[in-house]
Amino acid sequence: MKEYIVSARKYRPMTFDSVVGQTALTTTLKNAVKSGKLAHAYLFCGPRGVGKTTCARIFAKAINCEHPTADGEACNECESCKTFNEGRSLNILELDAASNNSVENIKALMEQTRIPPQVGRYKVFIIDEVHMLSTAAFNAFLKTLEEPPAHVIFILATTEKHKILPTILSRCQIYDFERMTVPNTIKHLKMVAEKEGIQYEEQALAVIAEKADGGMRDALSIFDQAASFCQGNITYQKVIEDLNVLDEDNYFQLVDLALKNDAADMMVLLNNLLAKGFDGGNLINGLAAHVRNVLMAKDPKTVSLLETSDEQRKRYTEQAQKAPTPFLYKALQIMNRCDVEYRQSSNKRLLVELTLIEVAQITQPEDKDVPASGRSPYRLKILFKNLRQVRTKAAPQVAAPKPQPVNAAAGSTAAAHTASAQAAATTAATPHATTHFNPKGIGVSFDSILHPRQPSYLRQEKVAEAAAAKENKDRDFTPEELDLQWVAMCNRMPKQYIGLAQRLKNMRPQITTYPNAELVVDNQIFLDEVNKLRGSIRATLAQLLHNNSIQLTTRLAEAGEAQKILSRKDVFDELRKNNPSIERLRQALDLELT
Repeated sequence: MKEYIVSARKYRPMTFDSVVGQTALTTTLKNAVKSGKLAHAYLFCGPRGVGKTTCARIFAKAINCEHPTADGEACNECESCKTFNEGRSLNILELDAASNNSVENIKALMEQTRIPPQVGRYKVFIIDEVHMLSTAAFNAFLKTLEEPPAHVIFILATTEKHKILPTILSRCQIYDFERMTVPNTIKHLKMVAEKEGIQYEEQALAVIAEKADGGMRDALSIFDQAASFCQGNITYQKVIEDLNVLDEDNYFQLVDLALKNDAADMMVLLNNLLAKGFDGGNLINGLAAHVRNVLMAKDPKTVSLLETSDEQRKRYTEQAQKAPTPFLYKALQIMNRCDVEYRQSSNKRLLVELTLIEVAQITQPEDKDVPASGRSPYRLKILFKNLRQVRTKAAPQVAAPKPQPVNAAAGSTAAAHTASAQAAATTAATPHATTHFNPKGIGVSFDSILHPRQPSYLRQEKVAEAAAAKENKDRDFTPEELDLQWVAMCNRMPKQYIGLAQRLKNMRPQITTYPNAELVVDNQIFLDEVNKLRGSIRATLAQLLHNNSIQLTTRLAEAGEAQKILSRKDVFDELRKNNPSIERLRQALDLELT
């Protein structure tokens, strides 16, 4: 049985002209061979599988060729070319820096540079994955790299140029290899399939090229896998099944459903895809790439940016004629936000579902008469609108306080007091309100900043709650509640007071004469800072504890009264000391305090 060789090795280019997708670079190298103007060090960098090592070998072979052709290619007939083709050349040496990255390896290499070539003009050293060399090895390599013997040429190859020392980069001619385009990859795969006698569908080869992500070696490896699965007839459906790739038809279908505002069918399609094992995040990324391609297909100037087959390009163009440009912009914005939030989300499926629902509602009109059956695609927005109307009508039903009689002389003062009390009660009644501190001691709710234009029903509910709170007396609180709300207040303090908040967290106010509390501070400087904000702190505690009668006093600790502020580790060590059982539990579970 004939030995099998994978396509990536069997069809590795042997000449500059057979290298795919690097025309400008190979032309430069051929001109250098023709003119004989060779540098002493070259650096080939670029993504994986784009021909860096292959070009290094072809270049090394052409350098040592005794009779190069007129266009700079090796002749393949001289003794130097024959020894290279047979793998027994002593003038071209390859070193894998990933496994030979120590100073000793580089010193051994430097020793070999002293030996002149036996056949040919140059001794060429190809160092692959050069970024894997240690810093000490790079430094040992510097002097020889800058001024090597006249018969030595270095060709370095790497996928991570940023990891190489600048002193190395400055001593080399740098060649940046490009990623393989989809059309170039498809063309090369067609050539391989024809030589191997394998039937294929161009759309199937396009899927392989896109899956390879710009690497020709990856494309040939995937091609071999698909050929084995398809038994010599590579079809689109079999490639999709073998590679577990989302069929492009699903993306076309999702966009068509979104244009029809059919969120229900989009949810059914999403469920079917997730049931097949596809990841929701990959689905959103794939759909975003699809929408981007549709957007590119809307303008004849940008159609050439689509890296796909001619058949797929035609489908993109047809869908682009149906999809409005604002819809595509908004859809990309929504899916980009989902991609950012996906990793942090605790319910990833729900996030994907909400994203698709948002996309389905982009072109949905705001007002439209719909039947009560709920079958219309506009039903979702109407439902939210009706809910807002119902809550707006229900809000005035809350009992409002009766106006208190006032005399003419004190009318304006009482009115101002009432308005102030209502504003304070409204702030206290808001469950998610946070307090912003300012040096004047005035508590300002963040709700007005984050949500400046709230719906009318929310404003009416807040007024009603404020009126109801006005009639209630100050609520009693316990020392434990005071401690809890004290920590909550510190956590909500703005960023400019983060240092103050951290120190206040380690202090606890004590109730002196209820409901008054006292805070003891250990030094005068910190006491002055606290006193500047004491009004805001008192107002915040009154809001959180629902007790406007609370007063806060501060004073400097007397001698012997100040205590050391314990850190979390100090508290844990104290617990271990006083409770041996906690220490035994820690040792049994091998726990450490983080």
